[in-house]
Amino acid sequence: MYFAALLARTEDGWEASDTELDDVESLSDLTDLAREASQDDDTVLVLLEQEDAWFGVVRVDGEDDPRLYVSDAVAASRSSYGEILTNELIGREYGDDDVDLDSLDLDGTEDGEPEGSTSGGEESGAGTDAEEAVATGPLGDANLLDDLGVSDRELRALDPGDALGGIAEALGASELLEAVR
Repeated sequence: MYFAALLARTEDGWEASDTELDDVESLSDLTDLAREASQDDDTVLVLLEQEDAWFGVVRVDGEDDPRLYVSDAVAASRSSYGEILTNELIGREYGDDDVDLDSLDLDGTEDGEPEGSTSGGEESGAGTDAEEAVATGPLGDANLLDDLGVSDRELRALDPGDALGGIAEALGASELLEAVR
């Protein structure tokens, strides 16, 4: 289950709206959605979370390139919207021939022994392709909220289940975010 919201900065503070991601197939689509919510090229934050697995922040400032952060790249790469962000962050376009995350069967056993394997002398390379394709842990620009009151250290320390609320609280927009949740 996904939750996505837009926080748009205005002269009077922040405005929040939930957003439907059904038509989002690329970072460009997500950026366009954010720009549509902007007044006078102000800052817009797209806040995404998938249950308690990962969260992501996309910051759009006017016509500048979007800035991205994902709390857990491997977990995010297993989901359609997270894959959009992680692909952008690692410089891979959807459909690239190098590593197709769908073919890696990322099922949570990448860090340990692969399913059905034995611990006898066979080489255990499960997860090697996944680890090379997507870095474990946070990925992206952890400084993207520094000027808004959330340092890189604070952003990295946020628990995925409470992260969007924590970000909104630091911005003074927690009530607005809860209203659209």
